[in-house]
Order: sequence, then structure tokens, then C-alpha cells
Amino acid sequence: MDVKEILSKCDHTLLKQTATASEIRDLIRDGIKYGVASVCIPPCYVAYAKKYAGDLPICTVIGFPNGNSTTASKVFEAMDAIRNGADEIDMVINIGFVKSGEWEEVENEIQVIRDACVGKVLKVIIETCLLTKEEKIKMCQIVSRVGADYIKTSTGFSTGGATFDDVRLFAENVGDWVKIKAAGGIRTLEDAEKYIKLGCSRLGTSAIVNIVKKSEQ
Repeated sequence: MDVKEILSKCDHTLLKQTATASEIRDLIRDGIKYGVASVCIPPCYVAYAKKYAGDLPICTVIGFPNGNSTTASKVFEAMDAIRNGADEIDMVINIGFVKSGEWEEVENEIQVIRDACVGKVLKVIIETCLLTKEEKIKMCQIVSRVGADYIKTSTGFSTGGATFDDVRLFAENVGDWVKIKAAGGIRTLEDAEKYIKLGCSRLGTSAIVNIVKKSEQ
């Protein structure tokens, strides 16, 4: 697979707590240069990033990374991010609700955030490392019913990241209209290519651009 094709599916990501404005600017510069799908950044930098991004889509996160803020606060975060210029929203589900079997509450929350993101891309992070197989399948069904654009494996801030098995499970259980994003621990071109071949339309990673940059030195 051509490296440019892999890069075109990457959400070039910087979400660490210590991220600075200059690092965000560098991330955008690299994102533009290498033709990534978007840059994924903390909400506090969205308005700042929009000044430099040009046509490069800006992705941000809400309810991140734990997912257990209130639905109202997640809706506000999403709307605020969109007002600031975000093109794509990656939300974290309420994992405690999943573990409690409160499926209606889980679905309703995703639905109201979907409604708040009208015209923008919504990706639903289900944090696969914390869920059972049955819970993952149930989340595939819920995300499909709500009509979110993507189901996403991980925040990258929990006990594990993306796995090939989870992506296969997603591909078998989401609706045809739902795309797949793998994130967390994608550190080689070989792994990135394999995730794409398994069905991923997006990859959340900072490593791929850095690998390409080093190869040019």
C-alpha cells in the first residue's frame, strides 16, 4: 500500500496533557505537508488551530478520556467545539452505563450528541479494552442505529489500544454506513496497513507521520 494512502487515512493526533500551542502549530504544519485526514487536538486549541489549518479538517475530543461527564456537558463541549471551528468530534461513551447495562441511556446520549453535531463528523469511542465481546457487539448495534459516522476503538489513555481482533469484530457487526477508526498503539506502517485492509477508514496515531519524517532525513 502506498504511504500516501496510509497518511490520507490518519488523524494526526496530539492529545497529551502537556501539549503546547507551538506543538499544535507544528502538528498542523506536518498534517498539511503529509496530507493526513485531520489533526486531532484538545478542545482548548480548536479556535487557535483554525487560524493555521486552512482546508485541513480539525478533529477534537469530548468527554475525554473517561466518558463519565454528564450528557449535557458533552453536548455543550460538542457545540462549543463546532462553534470554535471543529469539523469532526470524537466522543467517549459512558462506560459505566455500559457496565450497568443501561443501554437506553447510552444510546440516548449518543443520539443527542449526534443531533448536536449535525453536518459534522461524529466518531464514537467505545474503549474496547474495558468491554466484553458482548458489550462491544451491543455498542456496534447502538452506534449503527444512531447513525454515527464512525465507531472508534480507543482513547489511547486507558489500559489498552486498538487490536486487529476488535477491528474484525467491528467490521462484522456495524452497519454498512458506519466506518471504523482504530486508535491507540498504532506505531508501524505495517500495522497501519493491516488495520486499513481489515476495514479501517481512519487511524488515530501520531507515529505514522513521524516515521515518514524520519525516513526523509
